[in-house]
Amino acid sequence: MRSVNDIVEFLEKLEENNIYFTLSKRRDSVLVTVAVPGERWEIEFMASGEIEIEKFKSNGEIYGEEELKLLFESF
Repeated sequence: MRSVNDIVEFLEKLEENNIYFTLSKRRDSVLVTVAVPGERWEIEFMASGEIEIEKFKSNGEIYGEEELKLLFESF
């Protein structure tokens, strides 16, 4: 089982490497969202001790303001 110390060590490593992150609580986990160029990582430290990681990668395409309409129409 992972401890709070494991999460703190991970966060300190992110800080040492100047990697931007945010923290939040999700379900029964602490969620660390990491932003690096072209990618966003969601790292969940679960109460059970497991770690789940999901990566979102950009295809590099840049959209204009008109894309905002699609956002609200779709969601």
